[in-house]
Amino acid sequence: MEQRAVQLDLETFSCSICLNLLKDPVTIPCGHSYCMGCIKTHWDEENQKGIHSCPQCMKTFIPRPDLEKNTMLAALVEQLKKTGLQAAPADTFYSGHEDVFCDFCTGGKLKAIKSCLFCLASYCEKHLQPHYHVAPLKKHKLVKPSKNLQENICSQHDEVMKMFCRTDQKCICYLCSVEQHKGHDTVSAAAEMTERQRELEERRGRIHQRIQDREKDVKLLQQEVEAINHSADKTVEDSEKIFTELIRLIQKRSSDVKQQIRSQQETEVSRVKELQEKLEQEITELKKKEAELKQLLNTEDHNQFLHSYPSLSALSESTHSSSINIRPLRHFEDVTAAGSELRDKLQDILRDTWTNISLIITEEEVLLSEPEPQNRVGFLKYAREITFDPNTAHTGMLLSEGNRKVAVTDGHQCYSNHSERFTDLYQVLSRQSLTGRCYWEMNARSGSNVSVTYKDISRTGSGNERKFGYNDKSWTLYYNDYNFKFGHNNIWTSISGSVSSRIGVYLDHSAGVLSFYNVSETMTLLHRVQTTFTQPLHVGVYSYGEFCKLK
Repeated sequence: MEQRAVQLDLETFSCSICLNLLKDPVTIPCGHSYCMGCIKTHWDEENQKGIHSCPQCMKTFIPRPDLEKNTMLAALVEQLKKTGLQAAPADTFYSGHEDVFCDFCTGGKLKAIKSCLFCLASYCEKHLQPHYHVAPLKKHKLVKPSKNLQENICSQHDEVMKMFCRTDQKCICYLCSVEQHKGHDTVSAAAEMTERQRELEERRGRIHQRIQDREKDVKLLQQEVEAINHSADKTVEDSEKIFTELIRLIQKRSSDVKQQIRSQQETEVSRVKELQEKLEQEITELKKKEAELKQLLNTEDHNQFLHSYPSLSALSESTHSSSINIRPLRHFEDVTAAGSELRDKLQDILRDTWTNISLIITEEEVLLSEPEPQNRVGFLKYAREITFDPNTAHTGMLLSEGNRKVAVTDGHQCYSNHSERFTDLYQVLSRQSLTGRCYWEMNARSGSNVSVTYKDISRTGSGNERKFGYNDKSWTLYYNDYNFKFGHNNIWTSISGSVSSRIGVYLDHSAGVLSFYNVSETMTLLHRVQTTFTQPLHVGVYSYGEFCKLK
């Protein structure tokens, strides 16, 4: 009650211009009171009009009235100040266009605390009290202060719109429901609101559940990031140790080989030099013997010749020439060859091991694997440059165009012997192993196929273990002039549709997806495989194939 009394005093003794307690109050001819400074400023702005008015009742005065301080009102204001009221709380008065003010306040407008949807009016705390205490008013619907109360009035019937037309999805008044909206599905606005609130609450519940699910997913992904970072850091550290040990081992073996070669070099050189010294000594003796013989041969006195001849010692056979074993142009070349062979084997091991390591690493992509592209532009993002491996080609197949094209010929190609060469079938593999996401296109001929296979597919023999599509190590698309057919593990599926010689192949190794497309003006899916690949894959071709240049 005391607070309401204070608000009443504030309203009574406040200036409606500045909304503060009256300062040097003056009363103008109409009876309203203002701060002297406020009304002077207001009238100064109206001087050019020649008419001066009251800001509240809008009554005009000609000429401009003289202003005298209202001493009684000033004394009352001072008395209020002495009781402890220094200034009106700023947030209790209407202060701008954003606020909703009480429709029943006069003078200084107080902020409304509620709006009534039945009365279509807004109330401050003081003027709202009847809605709390008067029985008929207690049934009114009170809401937060609203500026849009007039929107609840039907523009045609000037009635409160308490109905809702579900047919036209709009609020209407009762008269509308029996006139323009007669026969429509109508309910009370409150019932429609309750129904839509229920729907919104259900939707909000679903959204809230999705938020919780996504937050869990985010938390799991954060944990996954931490796990990936920890695992990667640990693996990098372990890998550095392993490769450091491997390098140290290779360096030690290199040092051992070098030391062995130098030791053997010293032994061999020492043996050769010892033999060389003996031979040089023998040469000296032989030259001396040759000089004696020459001197004797030049003797003309036959008595002296015959006398000296018996004293010459017989020429002994050389004891060293038979022990000389010269290897023409070959000394330690066999060691170099053995080292080269070791290097090649190590390169193969490192290549295969690196492929397996790369495969294991790329398996991390499965969690966030991208969907298969929808057009050729999307596929070309994963285009790979692929060539054929001459070491795998049958000797009746000719490679050309930088090993990007292969075809069966009548002649025999002079390929070197290699354990990875196909010996009984006109087949060849790509040099590159394939993991991750890859795309390539090939030109094919009738009777040929486009395949992918594990590298350890059999190269020899007469069974199906070496034929593309006839075993569990290969997947193949066979092509002829009339149709396609797909084969894996000797299970074949015929594929209908138009036939084109240009085949597009998409591989998502981690996701286990292999797709074959007919490439012409558009791309048509021929066959898709969903499986699990356990090894890196290689492209395989039977009879004929050419990798297309992709742009």
